[in-house]
Amino acid sequence: MIHSDWGDWLVRDVEDASPDGVVIWYLGCNGFVLKGSEGTTIYVDPYLGVGDPPRTVRMIPVPFDPADVTEADAVLATHEHSDHVDGESQAPILEATGATFYAPDDSLAVAREKQRWTDEWDLTDEQFAEVAEGDTLEIGEFTVHVEVAHDPDATHPVSYVFEHDAGTFFHGGDTKPSDEFERLGAEYDIDLGALAFGTVGQIPDKETREPKRTRWYNDENQIVECASALQFDRLLPSHWDMWKGLTADPTALHHHANSFAYPSRLEIVEIGDRVDL
Repeated sequence: MIHSDWGDWLVRDVEDASPDGVVIWYLGCNGFVLKGSEGTTIYVDPYLGVGDPPRTVRMIPVPFDPADVTEADAVLATHEHSDHVDGESQAPILEATGATFYAPDDSLAVAREKQRWTDEWDLTDEQFAEVAEGDTLEIGEFTVHVEVAHDPDATHPVSYVFEHDAGTFFHGGDTKPSDEFERLGAEYDIDLGALAFGTVGQIPDKETREPKRTRWYNDENQIVECASALQFDRLLPSHWDMWKGLTADPTALHHHANSFAYPSRLEIVEIGDRVDL
């Protein structure tokens, strides 16, 4: 059962908004909500769990109760990890709104077979849609391209490119640098891109629970390498706030990005903040 100390103000902020173009809210971890001028609302990787203490310990508030969400057209997952595919966080949104869950095959397997969302929540088979690299989705006013991601810790990660009349947003999931990113940077005019950023820390091993040197996200040099290849106008670092032992300071990226043509600037946000595309 999810409990939020924030009440429902963030959900109401999303649902009451009437953007001129596209507004994006940062949910902490790697979660985002996009809302367009026609009202299309898309959740990407929303995670409202507390992790697996003491191995993974959530360091930020749980920003809302998913049962409070009444408007959503789609929920997208980038890969199968528990902070990207989580029934307690995502299935209540699907149940309440009738939204579709878009995800690659291994993520769908977690939702349908491992976590058995359809047994726990009132969902239909039609609410699950498999995606793969090269697919293009039309979700309301957004055209969403499913693209490659390079996350060695995941079995089938993808990234998403959201195109709208107001601009283009890239969500890389937990990707690290990829040889494919120069191609994507040339193909898309990306106004704002979100990439996972964090430090290297000692995290208890999943099996032995012994401390283990762990690198799950881009370091300072890797995130700028990705943003440069993808030719971001603006880089929004994500995930740096989430796990005890892996948190980082995104303002340090100013020094790393200074000498590169891309990203043109950093978009530093905290959980609950909203930015215009």
